[in-house]
Amino acid sequence: MTVMRNDQRIIIHFDYDCFYASVFENENPALKALPLKQIIVTCNYEARRRGLRKLQLIHEAKKTCPDVIIVLGEELGRFRDASKSLYKFLESFTWSGKVERLGFDEVFLDVTDLVEYNQALLNYHDLSHSFFQLKREDPTIGFSFNAAEIAGHTFPEDPPDSNNPSSHPQDSLPRSCTAVPKYDINDSLLLRLTLGSHLAQHLRWSMEEEKGYTSTVGISTNKLLSKLAGNIHKPKAQTTLIPPYEILTDDHNERNGRESNVTLFLDSHDIGKIPGVGFKMSHSIRNHVLARSAQFDEGLIYGETKEQVTVRDVRLFPNMGPELLETLLGGAGAERGIGGKTWNLINGIDDTEVRHMKRVPTQISIEDSYMRLDTIPEVVKELRILATSLVKRMHADLLEDDEEPGAGGVGAKRWLAHPKTLRLSTRPRPPPNADGTRTRSFNRISRSGPVPNFVFTFKESVDAIVEKLIQVALLPMFKRLHPQQAGWNLSLLNVAVTNMVEAASEGKGGGGRDIGRMFKRQEEVLRVWRVEDRDIPPDKISHEDEHNSDNAQVDDAVQAEPSAGREAPDPITAGSEDMMIPTQNTVDETGVLWEEDEEDEGNMEVCHECGSVMPAFAMAAHERYHALEN
Repeated sequence: MTVMRNDQRIIIHFDYDCFYASVFENENPALKALPLKQIIVTCNYEARRRGLRKLQLIHEAKKTCPDVIIVLGEELGRFRDASKSLYKFLESFTWSGKVERLGFDEVFLDVTDLVEYNQALLNYHDLSHSFFQLKREDPTIGFSFNAAEIAGHTFPEDPPDSNNPSSHPQDSLPRSCTAVPKYDINDSLLLRLTLGSHLAQHLRWSMEEEKGYTSTVGISTNKLLSKLAGNIHKPKAQTTLIPPYEILTDDHNERNGRESNVTLFLDSHDIGKIPGVGFKMSHSIRNHVLARSAQFDEGLIYGETKEQVTVRDVRLFPNMGPELLETLLGGAGAERGIGGKTWNLINGIDDTEVRHMKRVPTQISIEDSYMRLDTIPEVVKELRILATSLVKRMHADLLEDDEEPGAGGVGAKRWLAHPKTLRLSTRPRPPPNADGTRTRSFNRISRSGPVPNFVFTFKESVDAIVEKLIQVALLPMFKRLHPQQAGWNLSLLNVAVTNMVEAASEGKGGGGRDIGRMFKRQEEVLRVWRVEDRDIPPDKISHEDEHNSDNAQVDDAVQAEPSAGREAPDPITAGSEDMMIPTQNTVDETGVLWEEDEEDEGNMEVCHECGSVMPAFAMAAHERYHALEN
């Protein structure tokens, strides 16, 4: 058994309730009472109440609920804008800025520093009248809370009595919480999780009040556990996974009857529900545990399994461990160490950090699934739809307003990053078996190539770019994947751009200095230094009286008298590259020898051997010259 280490981070996971449907409902509140379904992607809670499910075929959905409203959701702008707005809202409450968005409707927050700060402010003699400070510099900004109680639901529902191990609940999932648990204030981790629960509740309520979106929240010590904890009570609720997180042992290293709440919590989950264990990975593990292929529900596009294999089934399976998982999941193209990583996940160990939102995505991918796709005209039609969405997504995610001088006026755009690789993927269906059945396949095949430069132009319309992209790149890739003209049948098409190279910028995250912007600013920056070559007669030069003594020096100050009818030139911009600048060895028109400025004389030295006069910094090298000469 792997022992779960006591991680001290406090991670909050936000899952916006029915986000895609909520965006439409916020635009049209009348839809909230109607069974709304957005193609096969998602549905609101009213639709779910009437028996509809995500990933369900539309004709199946209409059979289940004839009055369902189908909403087309290909235009992603409204979802992207709403997601960014909610992300910025949550980010404004953090101190570290560790806020990571997962898709459009999920966000992780690392609030460890905020919780630690407020833990230090607690009055342990009066926890019920605590104040959570949200701004480090302003102690008046925050909210009151009861630090003696956990906000919202917990797993397990009732914390165990440390003096009575048999009081630990055996239910896999919590019952309805009717009382908020009390706890030992000396348990530092539980106290920190309590503070995290109150912060999460405050954020949930604030987001609903100010933005009109509800959310379901999980609170724990890593991303894996916080995400899964939030799934227990939906919608508009939150759940905190409370300690112990470790397997407790006595002095003889034997189990003392108290099991880790992490193990108890994870064991009831299907292996396919563990974040980080993908669909194909869970399929391989499930088949190994069952010793046969699992059955799937054919009524859904991707097919949910009809046979559950739980984390407990996998964890306790004979010889199960990192090595066996590596054998099952490893191979060509698999992540190195995938067996150990998966074993950690099913034991609740996840050390991945909550990352700041990236300036640009790592890739942009568009795909769709089909019941049957087996002719070139149909493929071209679908490629046109996918490529159009891809180019529009590139414009939305990789362009920013260019307000620099010379950028082309109002509305000018610049690329934040240039994807270098274009990828086309398909998933062919295997041929029917002898008995008429068809083996289910999840294998994709792909072709990649460079992204054509015309994709980045602003001079052509999206439709024109898409047509060129199909003819120049996508269709040739497809024909290399499927050289035969018939006989194939596809269940999926995917087009993607990857290998992002960020454009140069002056800010953080850019790929160096933006030389393009530098040249655009050159006109303005160098204006005061510009030399104008005008046809101006030479100015008369006046000198001071030179007969003060036999060793009289020429005055350093030379003044230019303005020519008749002209203003005196600006002392900074006057001059021309054709003008000879007086130097130490320059003789002017009057035959006067120009010597050095007085301010430089103090920096000159005379060689005692040859009498040469030179700057002080050159004297050491000059002396070495004489030494070598001797």
